[in-house]
Amino acid sequence: MRALCWNGVNDLRVETVPDPVLVNPRDAILKVRLTTTCGSDLHFIDGHLPTMREGDIIGHEFMGEVVEVGPEVRRVKRGQRVVVPSFISCGSCWFCDRKEFSLCDNTNPHWAMQEPLLGHATAGIYGYTHAFGGYAGSHATFIRVPHADIGCFEVPEQVSDDDALFLSDAGPTGFMGADFCDISPGDTVAVWGCGGVGLMAQQSARVLGAGRVIGIDRLPERLAMARDIVGSEIIDYSAVDSVPDTLREMTGGRGPDACIDAVGMEAHGEGLLHAMDRAKQALHLASDRGQALREAIHACRKGGVLSILGVYGLMDKFPVGVIMNKGLTVRTAQQHGQRYVPRLLELAANGELSTRFLMTHRMPLEESVRGYEMFKKKEDGCVRAAFVP
Repeated sequence: MRALCWNGVNDLRVETVPDPVLVNPRDAILKVRLTTTCGSDLHFIDGHLPTMREGDIIGHEFMGEVVEVGPEVRRVKRGQRVVVPSFISCGSCWFCDRKEFSLCDNTNPHWAMQEPLLGHATAGIYGYTHAFGGYAGSHATFIRVPHADIGCFEVPEQVSDDDALFLSDAGPTGFMGADFCDISPGDTVAVWGCGGVGLMAQQSARVLGAGRVIGIDRLPERLAMARDIVGSEIIDYSAVDSVPDTLREMTGGRGPDACIDAVGMEAHGEGLLHAMDRAKQALHLASDRGQALREAIHACRKGGVLSILGVYGLMDKFPVGVIMNKGLTVRTAQQHGQRYVPRLLELAANGELSTRFLMTHRMPLEESVRGYEMFKKKEDGCVRAAFVP
């Protein structure tokens, strides 16, 4: 089969690799119908997340058709059109029982790589470094899905492939971020980032009852999506002196009730602190550029909620004193997709949630290297590039 492989920092190649096979009786094999880029892929492509190995197949956001199942798979059947959350979960450990699926105890065979940094290992994830299990990713003709009965969700007939695709990762991540905010009717929610996850967080905040949603970015085409498709108010951070000051002005001096960081470790920004972040990252003194997260902390109202969806490693100048003194509640996690995908499929089937607009570019897998280049450089208005194997 053909697959997009990582062969070193900023070195992606489409190569011929062996087809996946059933390893465990609870596995399934999917023919990938659609798979897409994700901003978190850029972290290891750019060399900010270690433990990739030459030849690793990347990609973790996908949907497809079941073509083979193991003898102990009960719920999933051949021929089903399914969407699969990016984190792999066993469904039976203590954390899965609590619906904290990205914290699964049993699906990361390389747990020892994570424990020195995190203290405990997380679940495995498709195509996302060996510290997260070393699983083959979805930018390929076929993919093996472990624990298929837990990870595969049948797509209703009225939900298209294009809409189902983004219910693999961007949809549940954004919805989880909004869910973490404990939104009361009429609340104001500010979201840093108008990429795929940020736009889904904004749309989800609306679904959950927010009265005002404010999207923050600098790219005109993304801000236009937030305003015209999602219905958010928008702030172009490159056109204002201070995002926190602007938010206070928009909220009568109080600040948003909840702030969502959908940016992560490679945040763009303005000013001296951003320049310092870039210098420290280049010198490997810190892994993160944290301007978006710092702004969210400063902007949030007293007693508000800070929801962190962006991927982070080691960040300098973290204002923990602001969090403590303002009495903020901080909620964060990698996405618990198996908790949210059934509800998202229902919302999509009822026309209450749309995701296909995130797909600004569609191309064959053979052109995926160019797709990632466009996505990384944000060329031609690229929000997400989807690949057809």
